[in-house]
Amino acid sequence: MITTIEHNKTSYTIDLSKPLDISIPLRASKENINAWYIDEPKIEPVTNGDWIGKVSKGASTNFNTITFNPHSHGTHTECVGHITTEFHSINQALQHFFYIVEVISVTPKKQEEDYVITKDCIKNMITSSTSEALIIRTIPNVKDKQNRQYSNTNWPYLTKEAAAYISKLNIEHLLIDLPSVDKEKDDGKLLAHKAFWNYPSAPRYHATITEMIYVNDIISDGLYILNLQIASFENDASPSKPILYKIL
Repeated sequence: MITTIEHNKTSYTIDLSKPLDISIPLRASKENINAWYIDEPKIEPVTNGDWIGKVSKGASTNFNTITFNPHSHGTHTECVGHITTEFHSINQALQHFFYIVEVISVTPKKQEEDYVITKDCIKNMITSSTSEALIIRTIPNVKDKQNRQYSNTNWPYLTKEAAAYISKLNIEHLLIDLPSVDKEKDDGKLLAHKAFWNYPSAPRYHATITEMIYVNDIISDGLYILNLQIASFENDASPSKPILYKIL
């Protein structure tokens, strides 16, 4: 299924039958990816007296309740409402779903006890001046990113300067394979979130951050078409399914 997309006077041809899914699925398991010190997701049948919402238990349908946190339990997309006093919904902030995106691979640099993604790390890898979205794949890119237990691991993070630089490039949508663009324990400073969203001076209400993706090594660095799909949650964040399409 070949289609051509025209954007800013440039044509891009993609094959819609060959999506590249960079989301991490949610599972009711201790092996599910996790962060922020909470229990694993739960997917359980509804019970009502002797009735159990499960076909194998005699019900006509499977009827599960799912308990999870989008920030902790898988790929999710968030808006500036994640850090504001007033409510802002990702479902209202994200109104368009296809973008030109660049995938870059970055090796975080050691800085005292931390590993950080600096402005130079980003600047040295970006090749496009027209991308609306940026995907950061951190190196090493091991498969256990898909089920890693991140709590108390002090994961790599973006410096304030790196996040501000990305914002100044007019990147509206930032995607990364970590639980947060910020340091795990930063006393609530959230410097990278604030720099990317230009908060509080002039908030970028339509800009989004997607965290906990996994970019398989079969996906090369370069330009793609991104389809950023979210569930229709009226919340600061939603589970999401970013899909890439190779430009032919």
